[in-house]
Formats: sequence, structure tokens, C-alpha cells
Amino acid sequence: MSADVWLPVPPDEIEGLPEGLRYLFWDGGENGDQGFPGDPADCVVYVVPYMKRWPVKVRPLEHLTGVQVIQTLTAGVDDVTARLSAIVPGVQLCNARGVHEASTAELALTLTLASLRGIPGFVRAQQEERWQSAFHPALADKSVLIVGYGAIGSAVEDRLVPFEVARVARVARSRRTTARGLVHPLTELPSLLPEADVVILCTPLTAETQGLVDAEFLARMKDGALLVNVARGGVVDTKALLTELENGRITAALDVTDPEPLPPGHPLWQAPGVLISPHVGGPTSAFLPRAKRLLVDQLNRFVNQEPLRNVILTTGA
Repeated sequence: MSADVWLPVPPDEIEGLPEGLRYLFWDGGENGDQGFPGDPADCVVYVVPYMKRWPVKVRPLEHLTGVQVIQTLTAGVDDVTARLSAIVPGVQLCNARGVHEASTAELALTLTLASLRGIPGFVRAQQEERWQSAFHPALADKSVLIVGYGAIGSAVEDRLVPFEVARVARVARSRRTTARGLVHPLTELPSLLPEADVVILCTPLTAETQGLVDAEFLARMKDGALLVNVARGGVVDTKALLTELENGRITAALDVTDPEPLPPGHPLWQAPGVLISPHVGGPTSAFLPRAKRLLVDQLNRFVNQEPLRNVILTTGA
């Protein structure tokens, strides 16, 4: 019996992989119908294919009877946790903390600035060859609320600093203090929302955050506020958001939606005041070098029986 590692990146393209393991390439195939690269019972580390449909990612899980580590290349692990019952006990599930912070924070700022400064309207005017000047709000002097203050939320604040915002408020699951100041618990959201000009969602999708941005949450946002979602579509109640967008009270910039992919004809496409990007927070030129470094580090730790990084949970614990 061999100790196999299933990698969604060809092993010969990754320098520094430790000896003692057999590396097999499997990215799920173009249509998710590619056969497994080896006997699933021999797989000890399964690296989940990146940017593949959910059924492709979870298809091997019930067959990986000897797996010890499941490593995602995403910050969120909700795709895998949705099928925890298919995974044998004792498996460490690790996320890709350290891989996506730069790209996702860049996109959060891009969406914020593009929405505030009216860039979608300028693009439409350019296509029609119209010189359409207008007055738009700046990010400077705005109050920003970051909901989900982990690695990505912190990276977003790093990039807000040069824009002279008036205030940054931070919210996470529990209260703590950072070098930049207080992080409020989720329970304090109701009192913070009315003060924010921009609300940026960076929180993982969990049972606690599913539908967090509901009608009550949105009603507490101030008139004219901007909601930016670079988290997961399921964090937002789409029907409630549509109601607020259609009455023009708030605007939104969404890298993620529910449902996703957003199907043709869905009312979000044509809702007023919304900017949509197709879940592109992570896939940039910054992804692959960081992903490779994470995999090399994790696999060396695994071979040397050292504690793994980014362990989210252990199945059956």
C-alpha cells in the first residue's frame, strides 16, 4: 500500500515536495468526469481541486477510507463541511489561510471604489460614446464596517488605510483586541450598522452566518450605504437584498451570490445599484505561488509529523 497525495497541480510544477509520498495529479477533469488517479484507499492527503463544481470536489470523499488530511485551496471550507458525514473520523480539514488574502482584499477595495465612484455607469457611457460627467461619493471620510475580521478582513483594513476613511469598525464571532483596535462580537452588529457608509462582508459561511444579512440587517443599514460581499453568497438573503436594491435605499457590490453561478434571467442581474463580479476574489496571478508554498509547507509538516497549519476541524472529534 502506498501513501498517495492527490494534487490539483501537476507535482513536477511544485518545487520542494518531500520524499516518501507518491504524488498523483487530479483536478477533477474538465467536466468533473475524470477518473481517480489511483486507489482512493491509498490517498492519505487529498488536496481539493480549485474552482471546480461542488459535486466534483466532494465526489472522492466517501472513497477516501485512509485519508488523514483534506487540504482546501480556498479560505472557506463550506463545500467540504457540507459533506462531513462522508468523511472517515480523525481527518484534519485545513483551509488556505495565507493564499487569498491579498487578492480578495484587492477585489474588495476594487468593488468598493468602483461602486462609489460610478465606474459601471462610465463603462456603459463609454460603450455608447457618451461623455457623461457626474458627482459621486469618495471613499475618503467614509465609515467602513468589516464583518468577518480574520486574515482577509485584516488585509482589507490594511488596504483601506491610505484612503483616509473616517473610521473602521471590525466584527468577528467573538470580541478581541488587535493592534488596530477593538474587534466587536457579532452580537453588537445591530448597533454598528446604522453608522456605516460601507459594509464589507468577509466572514466564512457557517451555520451562524448563513443568512446573516437578512431583512433586519439590511434595514439597519443607513440610507445610501454600500454592501460589499467577498465572503459567500449564502451569507446574504438574496430576496431581502433585492427588496432594498429595488427601492433604491442601498447599493451593493457582489463577488458572490446565492444562487451561484447566478443564472440568466435572475433579477439580481438587472437590479438597480448593483455591481456583480463572478466570484473572482481568489483566482489571480497571486494564487498559484502562494498555493504551492502552502502545499510544500503542509506536506513537509505531514511527513515530519509536525502540527499542520490552518486546521479548521478534525472529523469525528
